[in-house]
Amino acid sequence: MTRPATAFPYKLVATDLDGTLLRPDDTVSERTREALAAATAAGAAHIVVTGRAAPWTRHILDDLGYNGLAVCAQGGQVYHAGEHRLLTSVTLDRQLAGLAIAKIEAEVGPLLLAASRDGLEGAVVVAPGYRVHEGPLPNVLVDNPADLWTDPINKVYIQHPELSDDALAAAAREVAGDLVGVTMAGPGIVELLPLGLSKATGLSLAARRLGAKAADTLAFGDMPNDIPMFGWAAHGVAMANAHDELKAVADEITTSNEDDGIAVVLERLLQV
Repeated sequence: MTRPATAFPYKLVATDLDGTLLRPDDTVSERTREALAAATAAGAAHIVVTGRAAPWTRHILDDLGYNGLAVCAQGGQVYHAGEHRLLTSVTLDRQLAGLAIAKIEAEVGPLLLAASRDGLEGAVVVAPGYRVHEGPLPNVLVDNPADLWTDPINKVYIQHPELSDDALAAAAREVAGDLVGVTMAGPGIVELLPLGLSKATGLSLAARRLGAKAADTLAFGDMPNDIPMFGWAAHGVAMANAHDELKAVADEITTSNEDDGIAVVLERLLQV
């Protein structure tokens, strides 16, 4: 039996997608679905906060029957899932991105590049050599890296033939952190973003639309790109499978995304 709705301590439950809400097969367990439904019934809004841009996110939200707001593109987009439209969208200055890439390459050597085009139909444009991650959105392969810059973009993906993700992100932040934001969102996914943009900025904007504050927010995540969100929210919960950098700043560590880590915490708070 659940506690009365007034007893649930948060007004907003923010969940990352990959490695957090989603299992490795991109599904959400029935137990986690039920726990989120119970939290919603107790008065908390559930909001998805993901590094994926809206085109990479909307099919998953549709499959979940999710109709609320979602923060996408590392905070750059606020997407209304029920209405299938972008409420806000922030683009990356392409001239600054090019300058940042030049500075990073001067430090570590040539990079492998891809870029996420802005908008609900924005594809990922991939230059030669970039290792493409599987996903539902068709990639546009280009022969000339200059073609990455022909349309507005919300982020640039960078890879290095030898450096680890951690080392590449650290080097990029060191030499170009005054021009762009740098974050690591998953294995092989180091991103350059508009300076100052993070999941925290996007979540704070969406939370205002929902009438919630940082002090009302419980957040779940698994990667370094969730660190700003944990810094903003009242309570940050890292999954057992989370990156060590996120675990170091988490208020709590739950079980993995495969073991219903979100449900474990919500059930405790609901006293199920």
